[in-house]
Amino acid sequence: MQILPIADYSIHIGPVAEALAPLMQQLRYSTLFVLVDEQTELHCLPRIRSLVEGATIIRIPAGEEAKNIQECQHIWQQLLDGHADRKSLIINLGGGVIGDMGGFCAGTFKRGIPFIQIPTTLLSQVDASVGGKLGIDFKHIKNCIGLFKNPQAVLVDPQFCTTLPERQLASGMIEIFKHGLLHDVDLYHKLLELESLPDILDEEYITRAIAVKREVVEQDPYEAGLRKILNLGHTLGHGVESYFLETDHPLLHGEAVAIGLIGELYIAGKRFGFPAEELTHIERFVKRWYPEIAIPDDARGAILEIMAQDKKNERDQLHFSLLKKPGEPCIDCIIEPDLVEEAITYYNNQLSVPV
Repeated sequence: MQILPIADYSIHIGPVAEALAPLMQQLRYSTLFVLVDEQTELHCLPRIRSLVEGATIIRIPAGEEAKNIQECQHIWQQLLDGHADRKSLIINLGGGVIGDMGGFCAGTFKRGIPFIQIPTTLLSQVDASVGGKLGIDFKHIKNCIGLFKNPQAVLVDPQFCTTLPERQLASGMIEIFKHGLLHDVDLYHKLLELESLPDILDEEYITRAIAVKREVVEQDPYEAGLRKILNLGHTLGHGVESYFLETDHPLLHGEAVAIGLIGELYIAGKRFGFPAEELTHIERFVKRWYPEIAIPDDARGAILEIMAQDKKNERDQLHFSLLKKPGEPCIDCIIEPDLVEEAITYYNNQLSVPV
């Protein structure tokens, strides 16, 4: 068991029951709630069932489509029906949607009640559960409504990920890859040579990715400056993800970030001289592990409109977090919409599928 302290809580990496058992004895809670979806109730809840006997189980649908105010109202109602008070405890058992929304509901219910994050997808283990960012989508804009609030603990057990489909593993891997690009270049180079997708569950990769985010978040917990580097690939990526969410073929978060990464590093090459050979390596990595998804020409306007709502923007200007080279990020880069469209064209042109 590895324990990484961060702010006023700790990240526990190892067997979930080993980490949760002492916490349940230490925390003095009045009532206990566990938030799950149909998948985590079936596959993950049994691993902690004996430690949460008597808890009220709150169920929500799986998927990004559920991350909305209506499902929050359902959760708040369940808390009211279960006589939750400010001494109650919520355990969020699931992926990024469960963690984001469960934490948001906990942070707002009666002005805040304690919660524990138990992320069960690779994406949520290395990114979403670390750093206290919580929120829900609104009007097709990702994480438009939210707050910062730290959990009592984050329990990361890589064993949860062994049953994930490869598409979900790849979705989480892009965040590990991004963290390496930003602040652990050796990790980035190792992932370029990855031979098998299940190898990404090596605890070394997970721990190193968490360590990068932990170091950044400790220095800038409220995203006033340095923490913005973690948005690499996400400005364009969120626009793409939000657009496809309204189609018959929604993308996983990591798939959209992979698209965003190529587009944004093209922009970085134009603006800061990000090395072309590095972009080629990254394109090969993305093509190997992610589906090739073309961005329709008629989607560009909608994607730019979504990007105009990005939280980093100021004075109606698009703000990006980019790279000058691996390990050298830069923030608050003002980029013109024409260059974003050029980046989308570049992304489409390097695909082997028709646009």
